Amino acid sequence: MSHRDNDAIAIIHFYATAPYACSYLDDRQARSQVAVPAEAIDSTVYSQLVGLGFRRSGHFTYRPYCDACRACVPVRIPVARFVPDRSQRRALRRHGELSTRILPLGFVDEHFQLYRRYQQARHDGGGMSEDDPGQYAEFILKSRVESWLVEFREQGVLRMVSLIDRLDDGLSAVYTFFDPDQPRTAYGVYNVLWQVDLARRLQLSYLYLGYWIAESPKMAYKTRYRPLERLDDGRWRAFEP
Repeated sequence: MSHRDNDAIAIIHFYATAPYACSYLDDRQARSQVAVPAEAIDSTVYSQLVGLGFRRSGHFTYRPYCDACRACVPVRIPVARFVPDRSQRRALRRHGELSTRILPLGFVDEHFQLYRRYQQARHDGGGMSEDDPGQYAEFILKSRVESWLVEFREQGVLRMVSLIDRLDDGLSAVYTFFDPDQPRTAYGVYNVLWQVDLARRLQLSYLYLGYWIAESPKMAYKTRYRPLERLDDGRWRAFEP
């Protein structure tokens, strides 16, 4: 892949990592294919890579590259055709009074404290529950593409934060964390619906949701958003699980 910028051609190379413990499926080994150099991956190049199934974590751009497993399936919502179902409409009504503010990437201690509470409540022992401010910044605040933080507040109280990338053809939902102590909430559902609406307002075609993994409850929820498309042998196709 090549990209012309100021009359220079930046060549993107790929390498495969050594096997490591899979974050989603127990007792499995995973590998990733990584795109380098990071400084050559701007918004245009990254948009092309996302269309090929890549994601990013900070400056690290990758896709699953496992030897004997194809469980991770890239999925996206074609926003013009999306229609929320009954439970999703309930989430819209339940949290419709949340106020939002789109911010540039930057450290806010209130965000970090919510992130720590979320990790400790939802992913305790998962490796991120003890992140310090530096680790949080590496994951959430490092980006070479057009990225935003979105605050969601309820009567001034911070309830949720989303990290979103803008692509040439859509938005990429990178990461969301929310108040884990509020009962009877559907923050995650509301957040996806809000991002669908934002993509429509920006006249973009897709919301990229990352990977669907049928065997992982944390990732299987993505099939609730219809219609959905999956990347299959290099082509995006309608997905009816």
